[in-house]
This record gives sequence, structure tokens and C-alpha cells, in this order.
Amino acid sequence: MSSPQVITPEEMLADAKRQLGFPRIVAICGSTRFMAEMAEADLRETKAGRIVVKPGCDLKSPHALWSDPVEAEALKVRLDELHRSKIRLADEVLVVGDYIGDSTRAEIAYARALGRPVRFTHPEVDPDA
Repeated sequence: MSSPQVITPEEMLADAKRQLGFPRIVAICGSTRFMAEMAEADLRETKAGRIVVKPGCDLKSPHALWSDPVEAEALKVRLDELHRSKIRLADEVLVVGDYIGDSTRAEIAYARALGRPVRFTHPEVDPDA
């Protein structure tokens, strides 16, 4: 008698998305200096029939929600974790912009470690190219 096959949460999520007939989910990554380009990529991906998740806050732009430096640092930690969850949810990653900083480089490595395909609006910045 064979032992039952263990199904990972990742496999369960992928199976649920298939059963529900979800379109592909794309996580947009990149420096927040490219927020306008991310919005344009969101439009293009959505028009192509994909669900898009992307950064929702630009902590480099002034806002009352992160005006306190201590709270802003704690928020950045939570937002980084939230974005990693978006990458896990996604079927693929689209990196926007012609610059890759440390955070984006870490997101690319995380996506690739999960087996997610990674596309670039500027392929020449691919750290693994």
C-alpha cells in the first residue's frame, strides 16, 4: 500500500485557481519611482485579460499615513511581506522599469525560487541575464 501524497498549500492554491477558471495573475514589481509605469503596465495586463496585483503605496511620496518615521519603517516591513504574498499568489511576475534595486532584486529571486516566470519591461536589467 502506498502512502498518501502530500499536497502543498501552493499546489492547493494552483488547483483552486484552475478549478475556479481564474485568468493568469501577474504581480508587478519594481522601484516605486516607476509608479506611473506600473499603472501603465497594469492597464496593459488588464486589457490582455490578466488579474494584476502591484504595490499600492509609494512610501517615498509624502502622505499622512506614513508621515511618522517610526511608523513608516514598520509599515515598510509589513508592505514588503504583503508584496511577497502577492508574488506567491501570482502566476508570473512583471518587473517594471530600467533600474533594479536591492528590494526588487530580492523580489525577483523570491519569485524565481517559487518557480514563477519573470518578465521585464526592460530585459537588459535582468540580474540573471
